[in-house]
Amino acid sequence: MPGLYLHVPFCQSKCGYCDFYSVTDLALMDEWVEAVLAEMEMYRDGFEAFDTIYFGGGTPSLLPARQIERILSHAEKTFHLFSHAEITLEANPGDLDRSHLSMLKRVGVNRIVLGIQSFDEAILTFLGRRHRAKEGYFAMLQAREAGFENVGLDLIYGIPGQDEASWRRTLEQALAFSPEHISCYELTLGAETPLGKRRKAGAFELPEETLQYDLFMKTAQCLEGAGYVQYEVSNFAKEPWTFSRHNQKYWDHTPYLGLGPSAHSFLGGKRWWNHRSLPRYLTDVKKGRPPVEGSETLTIEELRLEALFLGLRTRRGVDLERFRREYGYDLMGERGELLARLENEGLISIRDGLLVPTRAGMAVADRLALM
Repeated sequence: MPGLYLHVPFCQSKCGYCDFYSVTDLALMDEWVEAVLAEMEMYRDGFEAFDTIYFGGGTPSLLPARQIERILSHAEKTFHLFSHAEITLEANPGDLDRSHLSMLKRVGVNRIVLGIQSFDEAILTFLGRRHRAKEGYFAMLQAREAGFENVGLDLIYGIPGQDEASWRRTLEQALAFSPEHISCYELTLGAETPLGKRRKAGAFELPEETLQYDLFMKTAQCLEGAGYVQYEVSNFAKEPWTFSRHNQKYWDHTPYLGLGPSAHSFLGGKRWWNHRSLPRYLTDVKKGRPPVEGSETLTIEELRLEALFLGLRTRRGVDLERFRREYGYDLMGERGELLARLENEGLISIRDGLLVPTRAGMAVADRLALM
């Protein structure tokens, strides 16, 4: 079943590491909402139904609840929205209070992801986060008080000056609130981000690869020891129902529609993306044109490599028979010798027709598919 993504391109300030498209001028927020509603109409015939909606950004928590309600209501009128749909909103802890969270819950948001990133004030300052550690604590408590039963936390590791002990403290602080979902991302810096430019100028260095590897392995050990399942390289959840249903669509070529500037879509082997510019996006929509900047139709070879690359990032791995059937390629027949070597090295496991990465394999998942 397809998923619907809405890119909310507004931030009060830009974090130093973030490479996602956003603007800090909030004056066009209402105009953006009208454009998203109009863009929905352009895809009425291309997508019939959704069982997930994801508000990403940017900072979706800057949107008033009434605007989120308008968007959800229009989506329900334009497409078929399943009654059990997962509706996720990413939030900056500094934007939240009990009243706002309660309104979000009332208008239909049933899964909230808090951009905690760290409980260390020095790290929050380094990253350019505008919330403080205590606001992260309050946001988690107030999300529970508002009735959210599916709460996710985003954390970042591999930050200059961070060692195993300080990262362990962050994980323990997160676990104290028993969130349903925890995402742990290794810090990566785009060349044009503020921190990327500082790094290039020699202001700091990222931790060495051996420490990054150790942090990854200790993260998995800590969270799995606390009862979480590592169902994807960066994602941990308590129960299967708390796996991010929306994000899983990106990993197995399920169709998805992306609305808003810079949003990506995928359907039937074709991928397209919107203008990475709010003014250009708004101009096209006002003129009744899909605000598409570019597109590509993937070859069977490209789809096959993507499926292998993405599958080896997940706990469920690659179904070898399904892979052969869908992509016309017998992995065991064509790459059996290599797969045997990777299995001997402890990077993959082959059982019951599944090619599954081990924990050590997940640590180098981005390279496994290219071996």
